[in-house]
Amino acid sequence: MPSTVARGFEQAEQLYARAQRSLAGGVSSDARRAAGTPLFVDHAKGSELWDVDGNRYLDYVLGQGPNLLGHASPLVAEAVTAQVSRGIAYAAQHELEAIVAERLCAMVPSAELVRFNSVGSEAVHGAIRLARGHTGRPKIVKFEGNYHGWLDPVLYSVHPDLASAGDARHPVAVGGTAGQPRDGATDLIVLPYNDLDAVAAVFAESGDEIAAVILEPLLCNTGCITPAPGYLEGLRDLTRQYGALLVFDEIISGFRVAPGGAQELLGVVPDLSAFGKAMAGGMQVSALVGSREVMGSIADGTVAHAGTFNSHPVAMAAADAVLRYLDEERDAVYPPLVARGQELMAGLRSAAERHGVPLLVDGPGPVFQTYVTDEATVTDYRSFAACDRAAMGRFHAALLAEGISIVPRGLWFLSTEHTGQQIEETIAIADSALASL
Repeated sequence: MPSTVARGFEQAEQLYARAQRSLAGGVSSDARRAAGTPLFVDHAKGSELWDVDGNRYLDYVLGQGPNLLGHASPLVAEAVTAQVSRGIAYAAQHELEAIVAERLCAMVPSAELVRFNSVGSEAVHGAIRLARGHTGRPKIVKFEGNYHGWLDPVLYSVHPDLASAGDARHPVAVGGTAGQPRDGATDLIVLPYNDLDAVAAVFAESGDEIAAVILEPLLCNTGCITPAPGYLEGLRDLTRQYGALLVFDEIISGFRVAPGGAQELLGVVPDLSAFGKAMAGGMQVSALVGSREVMGSIADGTVAHAGTFNSHPVAMAAADAVLRYLDEERDAVYPPLVARGQELMAGLRSAAERHGVPLLVDGPGPVFQTYVTDEATVTDYRSFAACDRAAMGRFHAALLAEGISIVPRGLWFLSTEHTGQQIEETIAIADSALASL
């Protein structure tokens, strides 16, 4: 039930003031900016975290998705602790990276060869460079609302102002920040998500110049949007027809929605895929995987790929432990995870209906989105932008005030550690929050 205990934030306010004196903006990532004082965590365990003032939260952010097994998973802690005593950074080859690569190749439909990085942006950047280097073509097709990291070549049209974005069928590439090169979008084609005809038209016009089509197969950076029936299959056919590559950004969806990611769940195999977040239980590691033919352009040195911390031993130890568990215990992990997520989704729908709030709840369960909208579906960025995002912000704030932490834009992540009792607690608090909207 909703708490009647007032929450204090004196320590957080003091820490924020201190942080602002040495950290630009008082935070280390723009994703952590807040209208007031951001959340300062003291510790976390399982599906819960506690802030520096002792306030407890049921956590559906989970580190923006990585903590599929919950915070401070003993499985991860033991693996990391054991490796730290053996060495932290080698800048040399070691057995664990081969073990993890073999596991990825066994689990992921598109994986025949692997390269590791530290964060998702690096893996995606590697995929784009590889696509251009392997095909000898310059252009990349991406979609409005899809986020592929914060690096210059792809930080376009993530959540653009519609006044600058052009018409829905022919979007304009809108840069995401000051400081991007003036000609950075020259070889970028931005299209609406879930519109196969728009992709076909671009290929008919410029197919021999397109190196790759890149997308989130399950769009989690703009709501949680499932591709329309036939959409991914159509992209697969078009890219093969014109000799381009299909690249899946599975930084969020990988290992969260199925052992082999969204490509397993949705049944379409790309040429290249980028993974991160859930693959190492909170440790910083990402992977670029793909067919032997395409990855061969990295293997033979045609396309450069490097990094001091690639295959970091401690991160590899975590990835080995997590992926082994998800692979070997998949039947014990994924069905209950999906069921628990769908139970929470159903409870949120019922609470919204009770209070007459037009809340759309959509997603596969291990990750899902709440939208405030009268529409029955959200299919792309433009329909997401038409939702009442101010009301969603109020819903987020009301939940947070009562100890439920979700991603502010309305995205929810589930872990294996969320219990039935916690789901009931969440629904009760959400019921109260929805009543106040």
